[in-house]
Amino acid sequence: MTIAPTELPVAAAAPARRGAWRQIRRHPTIAAGAVLLMVMVAMALLAPWLGTVDPQALSPAQRLKWPSAAHWFGTDMLGRDVYSRTIYGARISLIVGLSVAVFSTALGLVIGVVTGFVRWIDAIVMRIMDGLMSIPAILIAIALMALTRASLGNVIFAITVAEVPRVTRLVRGVVLTLREQPYVEAALASGTGIARILSRHIVPNTLTPLLVNGTFIAASAMITEAILSFLGAGTPPNIPSWGNIIAEGRALFIVSYYIVLFPGIMLSITVLAINLLGDGLRDALDPRLARRM
Repeated sequence: MTIAPTELPVAAAAPARRGAWRQIRRHPTIAAGAVLLMVMVAMALLAPWLGTVDPQALSPAQRLKWPSAAHWFGTDMLGRDVYSRTIYGARISLIVGLSVAVFSTALGLVIGVVTGFVRWIDAIVMRIMDGLMSIPAILIAIALMALTRASLGNVIFAITVAEVPRVTRLVRGVVLTLREQPYVEAALASGTGIARILSRHIVPNTLTPLLVNGTFIAASAMITEAILSFLGAGTPPNIPSWGNIIAEGRALFIVSYYIVLFPGIMLSITVLAINLLGDGLRDALDPRLARRM
């Protein structure tokens, strides 16, 4: 019996769907984290169409109004709609988290691969990285922000600098292990160039731990951005970020705690989603670790 050509894609897609469903059942944290994160991303992208108003619009006559049908999350001390500011604030946190994860991972990958393969560079660079890691990341970010003006780009730069040493140490450890493997030694013995060995054997094997680590960096960066904004060393006050909203509401926490409550919940949900996704990816990409746990 022959199968019609139009039936082939359907027949081929069925095993793929079953495989995807099997993976979701085996690692439900990936699905839970991905769904929560997609909801947050969709909320940030569709902010203008989610019943929001201008997050910067002042209305002194409406200041410190509790949540109601007119203002779902209430208003702050300047009469600004907290719901609108919270929804738009998701854009800042997601941009910071994703940007820091990408930039710090890329820089850490380059530095870690070079230091892992070139011994004399390793002796110099890793001492610098050890010195940076001895200082809490938030203090490095605060120091860098004190030297520059408050802006979203400077916040991303400051947090990236604080995260690079940790990524570098992770990549260096992986490279030190890989360069002693028989297939790498065989490639060196056969005269294969260093660049080709790095591109074909070393870098591909570092991507799995980097992917998992990148999710945790994104979550850490979002928290660090909120801390910087809360301390007044982050994004400018006129930008509606979750850290800025919480910082503005802390003085009125006793009488209007909702100003702090809603952005705090959104930040917690987003960080939880990223951590769930990272845990699920770790279990899926390293089954031996999952079995040991």
